[in-house]
Amino acid sequence: MTSTTTTGLSRRHFLHALGVTGGAGAVLGAMETLGVVPAASAHTVAFQAPRDGDFSLQGRANRRHVVVLGAGVAGLAAAFELQKGGYRVTVLEAGDRPGGRNWTARRDSTSVETDGTRQTARFDRDQYMNMGPARIPQHHTTMQYCRELGVPLEVFANANASGYYFNQPSATAGGPLAGTPVRHRAAKADLFGHTSALLAKAVSQGSLDAELSAADKENLIGYLRSFGALTATDTYVGSGRAGYPRDDEPGGWFDRGTPLAPMDLGDLLAAGVGRNFSFEAGWDQAMMMFQPVGGMDAIPRALADAVRSVIRYGAPVSGIQNTPTGVTVTYTRDGATKTVDADYCVCTIPPQLMGGIASNFSAQTKADLAVPVPVSVGKVGQQYRRRFWETDEQIMGGITNTNMDNGTIWYPSSGYLGAKGVVVGSYNFGANADAYGALTPAERVARTVERGSLVHGAPYRDELETAFTVAWHKMPLQKGGWVGWPAGTQGGPETAYGRLTLPDGNTYFAGDHMSYVIAWQHGAFESARHTVTSLHTRALAT
Repeated sequence: MTSTTTTGLSRRHFLHALGVTGGAGAVLGAMETLGVVPAASAHTVAFQAPRDGDFSLQGRANRRHVVVLGAGVAGLAAAFELQKGGYRVTVLEAGDRPGGRNWTARRDSTSVETDGTRQTARFDRDQYMNMGPARIPQHHTTMQYCRELGVPLEVFANANASGYYFNQPSATAGGPLAGTPVRHRAAKADLFGHTSALLAKAVSQGSLDAELSAADKENLIGYLRSFGALTATDTYVGSGRAGYPRDDEPGGWFDRGTPLAPMDLGDLLAAGVGRNFSFEAGWDQAMMMFQPVGGMDAIPRALADAVRSVIRYGAPVSGIQNTPTGVTVTYTRDGATKTVDADYCVCTIPPQLMGGIASNFSAQTKADLAVPVPVSVGKVGQQYRRRFWETDEQIMGGITNTNMDNGTIWYPSSGYLGAKGVVVGSYNFGANADAYGALTPAERVARTVERGSLVHGAPYRDELETAFTVAWHKMPLQKGGWVGWPAGTQGGPETAYGRLTLPDGNTYFAGDHMSYVIAWQHGAFESARHTVTSLHTRALAT
């Protein structure tokens, strides 16, 4: 039953007229106001996927055709959700696999960079490396799709007390600890202990009387004694939290022996290790974290299976033309130029590639697509014949943080106690990624091994079997690991980002770059959902 206004104008006819004069943005805003659909900004309202019955309840069939450009996470998610509403969907993907930057390298995986550099992965059959996204926070929408698609998950060890902090001497790192691997647990125990003792001393001496009541002071001292493992005199003399010289020394758990001697506060501050502590407390980095069993590409493969019949691989797009009744997309496949005519287009092609695609978008849209700046990102994956980090150093997963140009070292969060494993020896960004990308793959590996050997010694070099690298800014279908929006360009409707959240004619834009959670699959999923909601609202109203 269709509701009417006091003038006798039906809601449906009102929305149709509004769509003709004001476009999809006006329709969506009106439907949100009328309560027909949830507001796109209302995070407390769950996403409602299109349903076949949405059109049949209006006494008509859904004959709309949507062409989706790109079979990355955003494109596949959009196709998956649109199909639930009875839309006919065609997905055009320039590459030969689903996932885009969600790419898991396995044996015989290949890559060709923009300068012609070629690589082929030689990992063992049971080994792999996630070249793009590699971890999932438990609050991300990605988890919902893993549940819906039946993608099994396992824990990703994003933090490990047995990992290292390693800072080479530099302008911001010095002292006797610089250049020495320091266990996470030892650095935290000693730095927390020393700073707690200093604060407790300040409280006891009355330095904070203006800020604290007597009860506050008593409670704060109690907290500091617990947090910093202080003595009864509020001093720090070391703690078993930092570890022991030998955990297998005579006596075992009956007599753990003497804890490690505390490191000097000045040395810890000079080395700069404390600057890494905040990482694992980040909203998107705090444990628990997860990964799909067997590789991150399980997510796009599951999505592709759900929409398999409509994906055309090896189909790079060369033109997008809005028409009065829809959109025409030109692409190349099997050496022939072809076109797809559809009612709507969802474009998930990275914005840094859009300048090479002919379109009749408005001048403003073209200018807005040129605003986001691609970020250089690189990874190096190294397969070892022996899991020496486990057997020799008791590191079971997790990350070692460095101030070197390799960035971080990631230990595998699967295959524990096995014979072999793939370590991410380098994960870097910006200038460091540019420097690595300028090298040959062999040179990238050599530099990464040199850096990692400073942390792990000879096994890091001697146990290496094979390696595979990626420089995302040199991958032809990406030309960047993700994008950054310059200050002031990502915000309300007056910004480039805000304008691109609305369609240009019959073409919508989606991807993690069209979200506030850039570089995460969550952003791609959320952007796809917003786009699907907007498109479906418009289709229902017209």
